[in-house]
Amino acid sequence: MSSQPGKQNNLHGSAPDQCPLALLLVDVMNDFDYPGGDRLFENAQRIAEPIRKLKSRARDLGVPVIYVNDNFGRWQSSFKEVVERALRPEARGRAFVEQLKPCPDDYFVLKPKHSGFYQSPLDVLLKHLGATRVILTGLCTNSCILATANDAYMRDLDLYVPQDCVAAQTHEDQEYSLHHMACMNKATTTPSTALDLNELTR
Repeated sequence: MSSQPGKQNNLHGSAPDQCPLALLLVDVMNDFDYPGGDRLFENAQRIAEPIRKLKSRARDLGVPVIYVNDNFGRWQSSFKEVVERALRPEARGRAFVEQLKPCPDDYFVLKPKHSGFYQSPLDVLLKHLGATRVILTGLCTNSCILATANDAYMRDLDLYVPQDCVAAQTHEDQEYSLHHMACMNKATTTPSTALDLNELTR
Protein backbone atom coordinates (compact mmCIF):
# COMPACT_ATOMS: atom_id res chain seq x y z
CA MET A 1 0.00 0.00 0.00
CA SER A 2 1.33 3.40 -0.90
CA SER A 3 1.78 6.26 1.53
CA GLN A 4 3.07 8.70 -1.07
CA PRO A 5 2.02 12.32 -0.61
CA GLY A 6 -1.15 13.09 -2.48
CA LYS A 7 -2.21 9.47 -2.72
CA GLN A 8 -5.49 8.48 -1.10
CA ASN A 9 -5.21 5.20 0.75
CA ASN A 10 -8.89 4.36 0.90
CA LEU A 11 -11.47 2.89 -1.43
CA HIS A 12 -13.41 6.14 -1.58
CA GLY A 13 -10.61 7.90 -3.42
CA SER A 14 -8.01 6.58 -5.80
CA ALA A 15 -6.97 2.95 -5.95
CA PRO A 16 -4.49 2.24 -3.15
CA ASP A 17 -2.20 -0.30 -4.85
CA GLN A 18 1.21 0.51 -6.28
CA CYS A 19 2.92 -1.99 -8.57
CA PRO A 20 4.90 -1.80 -11.82
CA LEU A 21 2.97 -4.82 -13.12
CA ALA A 22 -0.76 -5.35 -13.70
CA LEU A 23 -2.63 -8.47 -14.79
CA LEU A 24 -5.53 -7.86 -17.18
CA LEU A 25 -8.32 -10.41 -17.71
CA VAL A 26 -10.09 -9.39 -20.91
CA ASP A 27 -13.70 -10.44 -21.55
CA VAL A 28 -13.56 -13.53 -19.35
CA MET A 29 -16.94 -12.69 -17.84
CA ASN A 30 -18.62 -14.01 -20.94
CA ASP A 31 -21.79 -15.96 -21.70
CA PHE A 32 -20.59 -16.76 -25.26
CA ASP A 33 -24.12 -16.02 -26.47
CA TYR A 34 -23.30 -14.61 -29.90
CA PRO A 35 -22.43 -15.89 -33.40
CA GLY A 36 -19.31 -18.02 -33.16
CA GLY A 37 -19.54 -18.13 -29.38
CA ASP A 38 -19.83 -21.90 -29.31
CA ARG A 39 -16.55 -22.33 -31.17
CA LEU A 40 -14.77 -19.75 -29.04
CA PHE A 41 -16.07 -21.42 -25.89
CA GLU A 42 -14.54 -24.73 -26.96
CA ASN A 43 -11.12 -23.12 -27.27
CA ALA A 44 -11.57 -20.93 -24.20
CA GLN A 45 -11.97 -23.87 -21.87
CA ARG A 46 -8.28 -24.77 -22.16
CA ILE A 47 -7.14 -21.33 -20.93
CA ALA A 48 -9.27 -21.12 -17.79
CA GLU A 49 -6.90 -23.11 -15.58
CA PRO A 50 -3.69 -21.34 -16.73
CA ILE A 51 -5.34 -17.96 -16.15
CA ARG A 52 -6.58 -19.04 -12.74
CA LYS A 53 -3.11 -20.17 -11.71
CA LEU A 54 -1.50 -17.00 -13.09
CA LYS A 55 -4.00 -14.87 -11.21
CA SER A 56 -3.26 -16.75 -7.99
CA ARG A 57 0.46 -16.17 -8.43
CA ALA A 58 -0.13 -12.50 -9.16
CA ARG A 59 -2.33 -11.98 -6.13
CA ASP A 60 0.26 -13.66 -3.88
CA LEU A 61 2.75 -11.00 -4.98
CA GLY A 62 0.32 -8.10 -4.62
CA VAL A 63 -0.01 -7.58 -8.38
CA PRO A 64 -3.26 -5.71 -9.20
CA VAL A 65 -5.77 -7.83 -11.12
CA ILE A 66 -8.00 -5.88 -13.50
CA TYR A 67 -11.04 -7.34 -15.23
CA VAL A 68 -11.45 -5.50 -18.53
CA ASN A 69 -14.80 -6.57 -19.84
CA ASP A 70 -17.11 -5.79 -22.72
CA ASN A 71 -20.56 -4.51 -21.82
CA PHE A 72 -21.88 -6.60 -24.77
CA GLY A 73 -24.01 -3.69 -25.92
CA ARG A 74 -25.89 -3.47 -22.64
CA TRP A 75 -25.23 0.17 -21.88
CA GLN A 76 -27.13 0.27 -18.59
CA SER A 77 -25.40 -2.78 -17.13
CA SER A 78 -22.88 -2.79 -14.30
CA PHE A 79 -19.92 -5.13 -13.96
CA LYS A 80 -21.85 -7.06 -11.31
CA GLU A 81 -24.69 -7.60 -13.78
CA VAL A 82 -22.25 -8.75 -16.47
CA VAL A 83 -20.87 -11.34 -14.04
CA GLU A 84 -24.32 -12.47 -12.96
CA ARG A 85 -25.45 -12.88 -16.58
CA ALA A 86 -22.40 -15.02 -17.38
CA LEU A 87 -23.11 -17.21 -14.33
CA ARG A 88 -26.75 -17.98 -15.16
CA PRO A 89 -27.45 -21.73 -15.00
CA GLU A 90 -28.31 -21.75 -18.70
CA ALA A 91 -25.31 -19.65 -19.80
CA ARG A 92 -23.03 -21.51 -22.19
CA GLY A 93 -19.88 -20.12 -20.57
CA ARG A 94 -20.79 -20.73 -16.94
CA ALA A 95 -18.22 -23.50 -16.39
CA PHE A 96 -15.51 -21.22 -17.79
CA VAL A 97 -16.60 -18.14 -15.84
CA GLU A 98 -16.90 -19.96 -12.51
CA GLN A 99 -13.17 -20.66 -12.58
CA LEU A 100 -12.32 -17.00 -13.06
CA LYS A 101 -14.78 -15.13 -10.86
CA PRO A 102 -13.42 -11.82 -9.54
CA CYS A 103 -12.33 -11.43 -5.93
CA PRO A 104 -13.74 -8.53 -3.88
CA ASP A 105 -10.51 -6.52 -4.13
CA ASP A 106 -9.96 -7.01 -7.87
CA TYR A 107 -10.45 -4.05 -10.16
CA PHE A 108 -12.82 -3.88 -13.11
CA VAL A 109 -13.24 -1.73 -16.20
CA LEU A 110 -16.20 -1.94 -18.57
CA LYS A 111 -15.28 -1.21 -22.18
CA PRO A 112 -17.65 -0.35 -25.04
CA LYS A 113 -15.44 -1.53 -27.92
CA HIS A 114 -12.59 -3.93 -28.67
CA SER A 115 -9.70 -2.18 -26.98
CA GLY A 116 -9.64 -2.07 -23.21
CA PHE A 117 -8.28 1.47 -23.47
CA TYR A 118 -10.90 2.97 -25.78
CA GLN A 119 -13.32 5.25 -23.89
CA SER A 120 -12.54 3.53 -20.58
CA PRO A 121 -10.67 4.52 -17.39
CA LEU A 122 -8.03 1.79 -17.88
CA ASP A 123 -5.25 4.22 -18.83
CA VAL A 124 -5.91 6.38 -15.76
CA LEU A 125 -6.03 3.35 -13.47
CA LEU A 126 -2.74 1.93 -14.77
CA LYS A 127 -1.01 5.29 -14.35
CA HIS A 128 -2.25 5.57 -10.78
CA LEU A 129 -1.03 2.07 -10.03
CA GLY A 130 2.35 2.97 -11.47
CA ALA A 131 2.12 0.03 -13.88
CA THR A 132 4.60 0.09 -16.74
CA ARG A 133 4.11 -3.58 -17.62
CA VAL A 134 0.87 -5.41 -18.39
CA ILE A 135 0.04 -9.08 -18.83
CA LEU A 136 -2.90 -9.60 -21.18
CA THR A 137 -5.04 -12.71 -20.81
CA GLY A 138 -8.51 -13.67 -22.01
CA LEU A 139 -10.58 -13.38 -25.17
CA CYS A 140 -10.28 -13.27 -27.97
CA THR A 141 -6.73 -13.21 -29.29
CA ASN A 142 -7.39 -11.74 -32.74
CA SER A 143 -9.93 -9.17 -31.57
CA CYS A 144 -10.02 -7.59 -28.13
CA ILE A 145 -6.62 -8.90 -27.02
CA LEU A 146 -4.99 -7.65 -30.21
CA ALA A 147 -6.71 -4.25 -30.06
CA THR A 148 -5.78 -3.81 -26.40
CA ALA A 149 -2.19 -4.85 -27.14
CA ASN A 150 -1.90 -2.26 -29.89
CA ASP A 151 -3.10 0.49 -27.57
CA ALA A 152 -0.85 -0.71 -24.73
CA TYR A 153 2.16 -0.59 -27.04
CA MET A 154 1.31 2.95 -28.16
CA ARG A 155 1.34 3.92 -24.47
CA ASP A 156 4.88 2.54 -24.10
CA LEU A 157 3.80 -0.27 -21.80
CA ASP A 158 5.88 -3.45 -21.70
CA LEU A 159 3.59 -6.19 -22.92
CA TYR A 160 3.21 -9.86 -22.03
CA VAL A 161 0.63 -12.07 -23.76
CA PRO A 162 1.11 -15.64 -22.50
CA GLN A 163 0.05 -17.96 -25.29
CA ASP A 164 -1.66 -20.42 -22.93
CA CYS A 165 -3.86 -17.67 -21.47
CA VAL A 166 -5.50 -16.31 -24.64
CA ALA A 167 -7.87 -17.99 -27.09
CA ALA A 168 -9.40 -17.36 -30.51
CA GLN A 169 -12.02 -19.15 -32.60
CA THR A 170 -9.45 -20.81 -34.86
CA HIS A 171 -5.85 -22.00 -34.60
CA GLU A 172 -4.95 -19.79 -37.56
CA ASP A 173 -6.34 -16.67 -35.87
CA GLN A 174 -4.49 -17.57 -32.67
CA GLU A 175 -1.10 -18.08 -34.32
CA TYR A 176 -1.33 -15.05 -36.61
CA SER A 177 -2.31 -12.72 -33.77
CA LEU A 178 0.41 -13.96 -31.41
CA HIS A 179 2.99 -13.53 -34.18
CA HIS A 180 1.71 -10.02 -34.92
CA MET A 181 1.87 -8.94 -31.27
CA ALA A 182 5.36 -10.39 -30.86
CA CYS A 183 6.65 -8.63 -33.97
CA MET A 184 4.72 -5.35 -33.97
CA ASN A 185 4.02 -4.78 -30.27
CA LYS A 186 7.24 -6.35 -28.92
CA ALA A 187 5.08 -8.63 -26.79
CA THR A 188 6.50 -11.58 -24.90
CA THR A 189 4.28 -14.55 -25.79
CA THR A 190 5.90 -17.36 -23.78
CA PRO A 191 3.61 -19.61 -21.72
CA SER A 192 2.48 -18.21 -18.38
CA THR A 193 4.62 -20.71 -16.50
CA ALA A 194 7.72 -19.08 -17.99
CA LEU A 195 6.86 -15.62 -16.66
CA ASP A 196 8.97 -14.60 -13.66
CA LEU A 197 6.48 -12.44 -11.79
CA ASN A 198 8.98 -11.67 -9.05
CA GLU A 199 11.28 -10.11 -11.64
CA LEU A 200 8.46 -8.26 -13.37
CA THR A 201 7.34 -6.61 -10.12
CA ARG A 202 10.78 -5.10 -9.46
